[in-house]
Formats: sequence, C-alpha cells, structure tokens
Amino acid sequence: MSIDTATVPARPLTLTAADGYPLSATLYSAKAPVGQVLIGSATGVPQGFYRRFAEYAASRGYSTLTLDYRGIGGSAPASLQGFEMDYLDWAEQDLAAAVEHLKTSTLPIYMVGHSFGGHAFGLMPNHTAISGLYTFGTGAGWHGWMPRSEQLRVLLMWRVIGPLIVRAKGYLAWRKLGMGEDLPKGVYQKWKHWCRFPRYFFEDPHMPGLEARFAEITTPITAVSATDDLWASPASRDAFMSAYRNADYRAITIDPQTQNLRPLGHMGYFRPHAEPLWQDALDWFDQLNLAAKAA
Repeated sequence: MSIDTATVPARPLTLTAADGYPLSATLYSAKAPVGQVLIGSATGVPQGFYRRFAEYAASRGYSTLTLDYRGIGGSAPASLQGFEMDYLDWAEQDLAAAVEHLKTSTLPIYMVGHSFGGHAFGLMPNHTAISGLYTFGTGAGWHGWMPRSEQLRVLLMWRVIGPLIVRAKGYLAWRKLGMGEDLPKGVYQKWKHWCRFPRYFFEDPHMPGLEARFAEITTPITAVSATDDLWASPASRDAFMSAYRNADYRAITIDPQTQNLRPLGHMGYFRPHAEPLWQDALDWFDQLNLAAKAA
C-alpha cells in the first residue's frame, strides 16, 4: 500500500547538544500526528538518505526527525582535519539532543535505528523517553560474523587502507571509496577497535558496566536483519542484541529471495523498494500506541 508523500512538509532545524555543538536536523511533520519518530542513522550516512522513510512515516501520522551527527553532512566542520570528538558523542550528545527536542510534545516518541542507531539506543542518557525501538541492520561489527569474502575486504580496510588514509588525511576519507561520508578520526579509531570483538563494545575493557546498563532496558524492541546483509547478518544481530536481555524483544529475519523483495544488503532497508518493511515498522508503532492508550 503506497502512501502519497508529496505534501509532507520538511522543516530544517538546528539542534544544540548539551555540550553546545550545533546539529543539522529536519522535521517531517504529520498533518494529524499520533506519535513521533526519531531516526538513528548508520555510521557515515547523512540524514537525507532517510528522507523517503521519514516522509512515509509522516504520512502515516508520525512526525519524524532526522539529523546529521557531528562531523557528518550538515553537522560537519569545514574540515575534519584536527576535528576532535568521540564516537560515543553521537549517542550521548547528538541523539540525546534530538530526544530532548521531541520531548517538548506530549506525543509518544519512537525510534527507528539503522545499524549504529541500534547500538546508540542503549547509550543514550534519556532512552527511557522512547516508547519503542525498531532497528534495521544492527549487528556486532566483528568480521568473523561476515562471509569469508567480506571478511577479507573488511580486514584490508581496517589493517591497511584505513590506517594509510587516516595517517595521510587526519580522518577516514571514506567518500572517495564510495563508502559513505568521511568519518572523523575519533569515530574511525573507536569503530576499528570495537570491531575486533565478537560482541563489539561489550568486550571493550575500557567500557566496564556497559552490559549491565543495557540489561536495565525494558523498552519494546524489534530488530530486523536480512540474510543478504553482509555487515549485520542475523548471527551478528543476535550477538549484539542479546545485551538487551530484559527488553520486550523480538528478532525478525528477512530472506529477500523467498519474500519477493529486491536485494537489501546493509543499506537497502531504507530504499524505496523496501516500503513493505516500513509498513511493518509503523504498524508496530500503531500497536504500541493502542496498547498504551488501553493501559
């Protein structure tokens, strides 16, 4: 069931994180809103990539907020050379600022994550304001969860190409490789480090107590992975999402070949041909809305 998104208004915003950093954001407004959606982007993916999903959600009654994390897209400085930040800032500062903005409304807030967005939920200091998380392509990042050919490609990036580029440029110039937005050095360093571990940052000895924090979360969560997602296979998803062990959790595995879908990979969840997946996400938010009103 396609929905007309042509009349969805999009309003550019500037959010201010708790540490004062300005963030480029866009609000897609529903005509008669029943809820709000925050989109937690994947690493190195600018907010414009999620425009069609945001328009769809707004057409379904969910005003939707997208944003560029610091160092990405409209939230990037003129040059990433010498730009200092921590990968965790995207969750603890940037997404947290987006939640604070949405909290000014009395409507319930839901979150749609993509890859890092599912990681970020448990790191956000105000995640309890969110009534449900629906995340696509969230996995543990370890190369061992990937097919052999992808393992070799990823290890080449982490061990050879990435270090050479960062040493020369001062940041990961990913755009020239067709991999997404350029990444600040702080993001590259943490991401590379966490991808050494089968369970990602939960095995980082410099982040004690993290799994206990995730275990405190009881928010309803749905995590979707596609069998052709080389970076976040169902096994990789399960390795990471097991940390949300006390959440009202369900996992959905999609096989595009048997479910009459075009290939999804790691990025296809938000491309127009994946609209049936968007319907499922918004239907689930509708169910949560109804349950909350009946309680």
